[in-house]
Amino acid sequence: MVREKTPSAQETFLQMAQAAGLRGRLLVTIGLLILVRLGVFIPVPGIDREVFGDFIGNSGNASIVGFLDIFTGGGISALGIFALGILPFINASIIMQLLATAIPSLENLQKNEGEAGRRKISQITRYVALGGAIIQSFGITLGLLVNNGIIERSIFPIGETVLALTAGSMFVMWISELITEKGIGNGASLLIFVNIVAVLPKTLGNTVEFAQSGGREAIAQVIVLLIVFLTMIVGIVFIQEGTRRIPIISARRQVGRRVYRERSNYLPLRLNQGGVMPIIFASSVLFLPAQLIGFIPGQGAVKNVFTQIAAAIQPGNWAYVAVYLVLILFFSYFYASLIVNPVDMSQNLKKMGASIPGIRPGKATSAYLEKVLNRLTLLGAIFLGLVATIPTLVESAIPAGTTVFSGFGATSLLILVGVAIDTAKQIQTYVISQRYEGMVKQ
Repeated sequence: MVREKTPSAQETFLQMAQAAGLRGRLLVTIGLLILVRLGVFIPVPGIDREVFGDFIGNSGNASIVGFLDIFTGGGISALGIFALGILPFINASIIMQLLATAIPSLENLQKNEGEAGRRKISQITRYVALGGAIIQSFGITLGLLVNNGIIERSIFPIGETVLALTAGSMFVMWISELITEKGIGNGASLLIFVNIVAVLPKTLGNTVEFAQSGGREAIAQVIVLLIVFLTMIVGIVFIQEGTRRIPIISARRQVGRRVYRERSNYLPLRLNQGGVMPIIFASSVLFLPAQLIGFIPGQGAVKNVFTQIAAAIQPGNWAYVAVYLVLILFFSYFYASLIVNPVDMSQNLKKMGASIPGIRPGKATSAYLEKVLNRLTLLGAIFLGLVATIPTLVESAIPAGTTVFSGFGATSLLILVGVAIDTAKQIQTYVISQRYEGMVKQ
């Protein structure tokens, strides 16, 4: 009896319970994620929690703090030692990938130096993340705490707060790398996943409260949004799993006296090459104005401008939809160019003696692959952008204008589904490897 290629749910759960390697990886991942969540609620020393809570509740910055809380799982409003979370590392990754396309030495490290080059890029990214964490810690300390009288304008309390926030961010970065290496899935993506899941109970509670207090009209609005969200989940799975299969033919070969016939196969190109990363990067860029507010002292005109920009590009506004679509399109193309190189693919096909029917090997093949990839990326980016912005458009179109889902949002749903699919695939890959190890032992 030949087993199916994709392991069934029963086989996957059986391996998760019985296989020591997979079980250990899962336990490590769960334990580290719980540790990070606990760190969010460990308070930064020297902060009066009641005064800070009153400031958030009575200030016009409450909406901006709530916007930043989406990716930190309530870390900013709780002001724990992990308040910055994984955001400095995500921002550093964006900067390094942009620099790798502009600086030849970094591009050479990334593409031609193999594993040693990737380790060097990772080390540089850590240093950039450290610098970003220090800058963001100063911004939160001076702009949010000192300027509003929550802590004293003195070297010791400022230094203590900056050190606590920076150290917490670096610890979270180390945890994310540890999950990637010793656990299951991508560490940074899983940390964002857990932070989003952490705000779900509050979001669902707000939704139930809105439905109970608003009568039939509110219930109808919630049902419409729930249908939209369920439709979005189907669309997200379609985008994540969609591929274009390009047929390829292997040339006839002769090995000794044996002649191997031509073999037909296909080259899969994903509709969304970057997976969930374009969404994460686009969301991180949207957070920048809110983060920059902390660096501007006082209440001058410049700070008011940045405050207005940050308020304009929050979920629920039309400016948010427009900027979000442009960023998703940019990062989709950017990530596709990093993952798939049509020239390298053409050369590899030529070395293997394979070709695309009707396309000459070499430059013609690379030009054809680039054309197909550009079309797929555009289509995937449009689908991704529509799925990301449809709930905002629906909320705006509803007469009463409920925004009870804004704390969760389409961005959060995209990340949740995307990370869940990627992690499930990694678990399935591990199960398949265990299956083949068992066959070899037999």
